[in-house]
Amino acid sequence: MKAFRVALLFLLTGTLFFACVNPPNYPDAPVIEYMAVNKTTIFQGTQNLPADTLAIVFSFTDGDGDLSSEDSTDVFLYDSRFPSIPNPYKIPLIPEDGTGNGIRGEITVRIQNAFNICCIEANGFACPPAATFDLDTFSYEIQIRDRAGNFSNRVRTETLGIRCRL
Repeated sequence: MKAFRVALLFLLTGTLFFACVNPPNYPDAPVIEYMAVNKTTIFQGTQNLPADTLAIVFSFTDGDGDLSSEDSTDVFLYDSRFPSIPNPYKIPLIPEDGTGNGIRGEITVRIQNAFNICCIEANGFACPPAATFDLDTFSYEIQIRDRAGNFSNRVRTETLGIRCRL
C-alpha cells in the first residue's frame, strides 16, 4: 500500500510539472537568425571551373506555424551586388497539424554554382567565360514569408568570395 501511495504521489507530481510548462510565445510574423555558411569562398559557375555548392543555414520561429505551402516561394536571397532582385527558394512543406503553438527550426538553402553564383565584371557581364580578376565578393541578405504574407526580418551572411578562375 505504501508503494502505491509513493507511485501515486510521483505520478501527480509529474503531471503537475508537465501541466505547468507553457508553450512558446513566438510572434505571428516569422523571425529568422543567421547561423552559418559551409564555406566563405566558392568557385564561379562555369563550364571550366569545378562544380561547387554553397549552403546557408539560418534558424526561424513562427508563432502561428504557417510557413511553407505547395505553390509558393517562401525564402528570398538578395545578392548584395543586386540588392533589389530576390532569388526565390522554397521551404519544404511543413504540415499544419500541431503547429498551433508556433514552430521553430533551421533551414539550409543549398545553392549550386552552375550559373547561379557568378563573378561580375566591371562591364556588368555575369559568368564571363574568362574573368579579368581572380576574386569577387558579395553577401546574401535573407528573408522569409509565411502563408499569411507576413515577412520576417532580414539577416545578412558574412562577406563571401567567388573564385573567378582556377
